[in-house]
Formats: sequence, C-alpha cells, structure tokens
Amino acid sequence: MTETVRLGLDEALSLCREAAMRAGASLDTAAALAKASVDAERDGQATVGIAHLVDYLEALEAGRIDGKAEPELSRPACAIILSDARGGSAHLGFDRAFDDLAQTARQLGVAVFSQHNAFTCGSLGYFVGRLGEAGLVGLAATNGPALLAGSGATRPVYCTNPLAFAAPVAGGAPLVIDQASSATAFVNVRKAAHEGRAIPEGWALDAEGRPTTDARAAVKGALLAFGGARGANIALMVEVLAAGLSGANWSLDAPSFTSGEQSPGAGLFVLALEPKLLDPDFSERMAAQIKRLSGDYGVHIPGLAKAAARERAERDGIAIDKTLYDRLANWKRR
Repeated sequence: MTETVRLGLDEALSLCREAAMRAGASLDTAAALAKASVDAERDGQATVGIAHLVDYLEALEAGRIDGKAEPELSRPACAIILSDARGGSAHLGFDRAFDDLAQTARQLGVAVFSQHNAFTCGSLGYFVGRLGEAGLVGLAATNGPALLAGSGATRPVYCTNPLAFAAPVAGGAPLVIDQASSATAFVNVRKAAHEGRAIPEGWALDAEGRPTTDARAAVKGALLAFGGARGANIALMVEVLAAGLSGANWSLDAPSFTSGEQSPGAGLFVLALEPKLLDPDFSERMAAQIKRLSGDYGVHIPGLAKAAARERAERDGIAIDKTLYDRLANWKRR
C-alpha cells in the first residue's frame, strides 16, 4: 500500500510555494503555481494537481519557465486586457489581471483576457472556476506544443487544446466544464506509459500513424480527438482563440514543455460575462435547472464532484504520496 502524507491546504500551499522558489521562481510566480496546483488537488484533479507541480519545477530549472518574468499587461480597449507573459507561467499574468477583468465584466457586461508567450497552464478549469466563484460566466481556451492529430491527419498539429466553461449557481458551487479536445488528456497517457499500462482504443496513434493501445508508443505518436472530426474542429477553434488572437505560438511552432530550454510560448484566452445584465435571476435559474437535470433526469453535472472533493479537503486536508512529498520538501536548485 502506498504511504501518504496528509496536509492541510495551507501546509500544501507552503510546501509547493517553497519548492517552486527553490527551483528558481519569484515569490509571486511560486505563489501562483502553488495555488493552481493545490486547488486542482483539492478539487480531486490529481493528474494536474500537486504531482503536476513537478513539471513546473523541472521547467523552471531548465529555463522553459522564466521564474523571474514579470508579465506585461496592456489595455488596447476598455473591455480587453492583453498580457505578454514574457516566458513565465500562464498563471501570474491572469492573477495580476483578475480583479480588473472581473470589474470590467461587471461594468461593461463583457471582458476579455488574452495572453501569449507563456508556459502551459495545467488545469484550464482553474481560470474559469475563479470567475464562476465571482458570480461571472467564464469561457477559456488554451494551446501548447503539438500532440493531437488534426482531422484526417496522422501527425500532431494541435495541442490537446482544452476548452473550459463556468457559470455561477445560486447557493452552490459553480458549474465548471473543463475538457480537452483530445479523447483524453496527455497527462493520462503519460501516466499510463510510466506505469506500463495499456490505453483504450481510440485514444492515440503510434509514430507510424497506426492506432495503438501501447501508451509508450502513443507518447511518441499522436493523440486522437474525441468524436473524430468534430473534436478536431473544436481543437482548431481553440487554436484560433488561444494562439491566433493572442499572437502566441501555433501548436506546430511551440517548443516542448517537457524538454529543452525554450518556453512553449503558449496562448490563453479568457472571456468573462456578467450574467445579471442579461438576466438578473440567472444564478437562481441555473440552480433550479441543475437540480432538475440531476434529480429528475439523472444527468451528470460537471463541477459537483469537484465541489464535494473541495469540501472534504477543506475539512480533512489532502493526502499525497509520501515519495512526492519528500521530493518537494527536499527540492533544491541544481
């Protein structure tokens, strides 16, 4: 049985923040990466939680994330906030812009955050979830290095290109939908390869463009989109929103996020809407509709499981693998 260490959320934040600083991050960058990682772990998303912080730490030490970078924010129009991450993390620019983004959406009804030149962002639901908690509707798209075959293609042309959405719900946690354009997230395939497990059919191709259930072969090949051409079309739409509008690297041009010294130069697009200006009773109607869908029709509502996991974590803390805990606690700059 795997030995674990149980931590309170503040303890987990401190562990992750200090490890990131020892890996070369500034205090603000370390805090941003720690919050995103712990929030994902808290919400039951272990694959993009504290274990994923190791990817950030390795990227900091290798130079794929400039841990001292200060995002450069600008306002070309009242409703638009642009961020040049300057080779840093995806989270810091959003953190710096968040209050302004939310206030602008409340005043004007809509606001856009668009960022380029960043490392990949891990859990995309983290960004829209914060808007949902603030009473706003959020839509987000992001890209990264090519991992996913396009419609009709056998070589990677897009990243997993997730799309995330959140909406406030009166008296409860926001609705949060966060899904990749690929049949599964890359971290799931990489984890299966590390553990020597097979993956389901329809997830990936090998380096020769042949369907495979061998996770190790899949890592060297290409992921497949969910739903065939329809999923691939969504990946293309995400690519345009995240990279096209922001001036970020297209996935085909993005350096690896797991090797080398260059930032992938990824893009991030976040749209914030004030629903009360469209319907003052929006969040109450959302609550009633979700109750009807889940209670009367048995519909799975994204976000409810995360909310339950969050409640447990806030009460009982979180348990992480002791090997991971020791690795983070003893992380040193090389």
